[in-house]
Amino acid sequence: METQGYHYGVIARAIAELDAAGGERVALEDLAARLGMSPAHFQRLFTQWAGVSPKRYQQYLALGHARQLLSDRFTVLDAAHEAGLSGAGRLHDLFVRWEAMTPGEYARGGEGLVIFWGWFDSPFGPAIVMGTERGLCGMGFAAEMGATAAYDDLARRWPKAQFIEAADRLRGWVEAAFGASGSEPAPLYLIGAPFQIKVWEALLSVPTGHVTTYSEIARRIGRPAAMRAVGTAVGRNPISWLIPCHRALAKSGKLGGYHWGLPVKRAMLAWESARADVA
Repeated sequence: METQGYHYGVIARAIAELDAAGGERVALEDLAARLGMSPAHFQRLFTQWAGVSPKRYQQYLALGHARQLLSDRFTVLDAAHEAGLSGAGRLHDLFVRWEAMTPGEYARGGEGLVIFWGWFDSPFGPAIVMGTERGLCGMGFAAEMGATAAYDDLARRWPKAQFIEAADRLRGWVEAAFGASGSEPAPLYLIGAPFQIKVWEALLSVPTGHVTTYSEIARRIGRPAAMRAVGTAVGRNPISWLIPCHRALAKSGKLGGYHWGLPVKRAMLAWESARADVA
């Protein structure tokens, strides 16, 4: 059975081939041959994964796609929504509303917390997912950095927590995270510092298929000069994909960084763009 992870492997190899072409369009037959597939099989995989033909999908994988997204689908975040967020009481309400840790609990490094974890197939390769009894608290992708590094990256964020491998406890939430029909939204249990939480909430305001900039996020949270700190907080987002840090771009139109690898970020943006256009 051809899995989502296998499909992403094909996409990742295709990105490398398209980059090597230096912006020149690569014919379907040539791209399929480079990947060791027949054109028909290659087209079927692309269409199944992306929802559009390989010819159309090349436009989404192109290096200039991010700049086009900023031009056509830039989202101005609603600053009024953040009014009063700086107060300690408002901050606590934010944590509770998201079923997340209080600032004091976060400062204890996850002490007394039980975190379940497991590996899952995803549209973007192997995904390490972590969660508590209240909701998902971690999601990362191993396609670029490898499985061990991806697990360690998440686990060391909460050094005093107890980690138990229990994929079945998370499976329903993971299926919901990747759009299984009929699934209820996956609850999130955010574990982060107060400034990080503000940045992550701003990211949650960016619609699927759209993008924003680090400077817009900084403006949204009332810290317009803190773009570097915002970029750091975006990079420390523990629940990738659901808190859509891949939708944050540099103002110049460059992709910026991505904690789990730029090829994964490009694939996510292309995947969402294709579905938005089809819809």
